[in-house]
Amino acid sequence: MSPEDDLVARQFGVEGFIDHLRFERSLSEQTIDAYRRDVLRMCSHARTLGRARAGDITTDDLRRLILLLKDLGLAPTSIARNISAMRTYFRFLLGENEVVADPSERIDTPKAWKTLPGVLTVAEIEKLVEAPDLMHPLAWRDRAMLEFAYASGVRVSELTGIRVRDLHLDEEFASVFGKGAKERLVPVGRRAIGALGLYLRETRPKLERGKGEGRVFLNARGGPLTRMGVWKILRQHVQTAGIEKKVTPHTLRHSFATHLLEGGADLVAVQEMLGHADISTTQIYTHVDRGYLAQVHRQYHPRA
Repeated sequence: MSPEDDLVARQFGVEGFIDHLRFERSLSEQTIDAYRRDVLRMCSHARTLGRARAGDITTDDLRRLILLLKDLGLAPTSIARNISAMRTYFRFLLGENEVVADPSERIDTPKAWKTLPGVLTVAEIEKLVEAPDLMHPLAWRDRAMLEFAYASGVRVSELTGIRVRDLHLDEEFASVFGKGAKERLVPVGRRAIGALGLYLRETRPKLERGKGEGRVFLNARGGPLTRMGVWKILRQHVQTAGIEKKVTPHTLRHSFATHLLEGGADLVAVQEMLGHADISTTQIYTHVDRGYLAQVHRQYHPRA
């Protein structure tokens, strides 16, 4: 565990709960790891809301967490697993007289929720980014665009608006200007950096004819790539990859968040990367330094 997770585990008695799962319930290590990850996420969320111990956590705190998980793209099955972990944790604490009430009692499992449309699996992402035919003159533009979109979780407007000067590939970051012209820094993984470097070195100079406005992604005529251009390129490669789901540029953003969260990434860090400033749980929106964002991205992103 990270030092932060270790602190949260001690503060909220998580290790006692894990010992209960291992020695009294004899659960598999895989199941125990999933419970630990989900309970630590819940406790970290509670800590950002000012809760000092498990007995301070309220039903509203848990509902805020579930809404955030849903908003960030976690699948209903994964949210249901998180709720199961909450209930098991609080039942254990009740049995140990560590809490006097169970705030998870009134939390409903999302049985009726539908899976977010178009969230891709890691295997489908791999097929998609490898779909461009490298013999085609624009293959590395397309590969770089797909890798960057998935690596960063940017909105399509942010993708088309990013300029060459906004890329800090040596530092593995890019500056993104989101809604309200707010700037944020997003980590960029090694796969995306490699594809971007090759595109910027080999392909983009051939496209640039003085009409590119400094944008990273250009069309075949040398102008900035538009949202519709991104959509058409994506549709072409989705078809080539044999993916039958409906896929839009926003699908890559949802997939980015889903894969990080399902891997155990910290909610606050993912929220910072996505630039979510106006979701229902803005109470947990806090500043996260660049080094920590890079660490979370490298640890949990499938293609970092």
